[in-house]
Amino acid sequence: MEVPAINLKAIILVHWLLTVWGCMAWLPSSFAWGNFSVLALGVWAIAQRDSIDAVLMFLIGMTLTILTDIVHFGIYYPLSEAVLGRGRDTFRFSAGMAILSLLLKPVSCFFVYQMYRERGGDYNLNFGFPSVSPSREAYQSIDQQDQSPGTAGANPISQGQDGKSVPCAY
Repeated sequence: MEVPAINLKAIILVHWLLTVWGCMAWLPSSFAWGNFSVLALGVWAIAQRDSIDAVLMFLIGMTLTILTDIVHFGIYYPLSEAVLGRGRDTFRFSAGMAILSLLLKPVSCFFVYQMYRERGGDYNLNFGFPSVSPSREAYQSIDQQDQSPGTAGANPISQGQDGKSVPCAY
């Protein structure tokens, strides 16, 4: 199944608009600073189309803002009794847009990761654990020694023509 190509400009525009609307009523300035800083990394990724680092920084920033958005919502979301009067509709709209932005971020991260791979990035996590390869073509059997006639085998020192020991060239 082919992944549809989503333009990086569209991702930046949608998250910028949702962040602006999310900051209208109740979120602190740290929410705005974090999200707009990451969107600036996205603008950098748009400006330098061949830069792998720009897309990787934008992807890492987007994943970090998922965590910080959850923290902001948990700390600053007011109780329903605290929101009264005319500001109630503005609060509900702002909260809805901020939550929608948070819900769209994992999808955006997926598309940004695809862009990262298209630009030539290959970020494989390796924690030092041995991995099993499904293909056994690269393996050599222990039973078969691949030695051509005339090589000295495991002995790194061979005899020269005059009887003196000469190191083997590898």
